[in-house]
Amino acid sequence: MTLQMTTPAPVAAPRRLTPDDIAARTTSHNSLRQTLGQTMSMAWRATKKMRRNPEQFFDVTVQPLLFTAMFAYLLGGGLAGSVQAYLPLVIPGILAQTALTACMATGVQLREDMEKGVFDRFKSLPMARIAPLAGPMIADLLRYAIASTLTFCTGIAMGYRPGGGVAGVVGAIVLTMIAGWSLAWVFTWVGTLARSAQSVQGISMMIMFPLTFLSNALVPVETLPSWLAAFVKVNPVSHVVTATRDLANNGQVTAHVGWALVACAAVIAIFAPLSVRSYKKHI
Repeated sequence: MTLQMTTPAPVAAPRRLTPDDIAARTTSHNSLRQTLGQTMSMAWRATKKMRRNPEQFFDVTVQPLLFTAMFAYLLGGGLAGSVQAYLPLVIPGILAQTALTACMATGVQLREDMEKGVFDRFKSLPMARIAPLAGPMIADLLRYAIASTLTFCTGIAMGYRPGGGVAGVVGAIVLTMIAGWSLAWVFTWVGTLARSAQSVQGISMMIMFPLTFLSNALVPVETLPSWLAAFVKVNPVSHVVTATRDLANNGQVTAHVGWALVACAAVIAIFAPLSVRSYKKHI
């Protein structure tokens, strides 16, 4: 019995990539599909961050319960004669207030991440510049949904009966989530401009209070002075509140719903490019 030794075939060494090969595999811009995938990856990152920091849900769990009970019992008797009569007016207003307060935290968290150097790692990746901004905002849709649902549940426990039924309530919640996501771009822009998270919070409060309290969220427009009613009628929050009232109380998709969506689209068209441009200057 004889053994024959065979020499293994030589293995070709891997070819070193040249700069031309690398350039051929890369593109100067991310495609729409890549941008959407990167945005959803950043949204998943933000969702995991929320799960590990449950205190981020305090404002969307405690505030709806507190605001609904506080404003209903304090103002219901004086403005509508009773709490039950005031609930159809105030519940949609509380929805807008809660969503606006929740989206205010978007800019604060963005500034905190920028201060910690998180975005310094993102800028070295072949990532669309809008992904780190839009991703956390998509994750915040979960917070808006929780706040809106708890507001309606609190109102129902207090005696509120939405005439629009389940479909009207769901439509009001969806519209509130869209409005919160669009207004979050304003606070995202502020987060890219301010120098600290504390300043972002202060500036955001100055924006939030006029938008929420100088609206028809808590009182009818007819009871306001003419000069104040003129501002309330053009306030985007007023359009959202009126639209949610039409959906939740009557189950009707009125012109106010269309104007609310137009206002949300206008806010996104203005502040989303401003946020991305300001973000690119700081990285």
